[in-house]
Amino acid sequence: MKGVDLSKVKTYPIKKRHNKINTKEFAEICNSSDSIAKFLDSLPSILAGKHFRELVNSIRNSKESGKPIVWGIGAHVIKVGLSPIIINLMKEGYIDAIVMNGAASIHDSEIALIGQSSEDVAEGLPEGTFGMARETGEFWNRAVNKTLKTGLGAGQSLGEELLKAKAPFIQYSILASAAKMKIPVTVHIAIGTDIVHMHPTADGKAMGSASHKDFRILCQVVSDMKNGGVYLNLGSAVLLPEVFLKAVTVARNLGFSISGFTVAVMDFIRHYRAEQNVVQRPSSMLNGKGIYLIGHHEIMIPLLSAALLGDKR
Repeated sequence: MKGVDLSKVKTYPIKKRHNKINTKEFAEICNSSDSIAKFLDSLPSILAGKHFRELVNSIRNSKESGKPIVWGIGAHVIKVGLSPIIINLMKEGYIDAIVMNGAASIHDSEIALIGQSSEDVAEGLPEGTFGMARETGEFWNRAVNKTLKTGLGAGQSLGEELLKAKAPFIQYSILASAAKMKIPVTVHIAIGTDIVHMHPTADGKAMGSASHKDFRILCQVVSDMKNGGVYLNLGSAVLLPEVFLKAVTVARNLGFSISGFTVAVMDFIRHYRAEQNVVQRPSSMLNGKGIYLIGHHEIMIPLLSAALLGDKR
């Protein structure tokens, strides 16, 4: 067998070829004395560099036009010390609502109460002491159990309870800060997934009622995302993407013309549900924009904050 004769292969001039990259899109040199705005402009207009700038612009545009900017955060965002940055963005008007899973609300509460959180699971598991810190269960469950009488959602109740307790490290609490600033926080509880569900003070009826109230609040927030708005999913692989998808469905089912919003996921690996339920399905079907940025939260979220605040408008 001789193989094909490559001398007969047809070629064409490179000028006729469509290329995906151009030097006009390349990165620029950024000096140490340059501003964060200059750094942002210096990023290549290719893939994540382009998408990051699009996200920054979408958030800025939503702020200027009064469209909701919603941050969905998993527990890891709090565990890596980013609460001060998120609280500051709340003060600066770059966050209009916060969505949490149960674990995020627990870590936030512990940090407010003792300035520490995140136990060693492997250490406590063999003796059955993992997750059994008395004060955590008593505080969290007391706040959520109250909702059966107050009718509040879990997020607002936890925040108000921290304010009432005058928690020693309250300046680090997203829940308390949001309650003080009247920013809605919704906490979405999957019973059996969090340490407080194992405690004798746990009340499944209260958790279900409070979490369902928060889901209805989130649906109301999402219903306002018409012709703009941003939803960010930060550090939740399953629960919050599922909740967001259902909130979008409810909003559309009730006749709200939500469309044209930006949805973004920032996480250190790519997750199926986050990509499908946040980035792909809602954006493609509702004339929106979907962005997925991969990187460590402890770097990416401070970078996003700096980009938003470095050139205030």
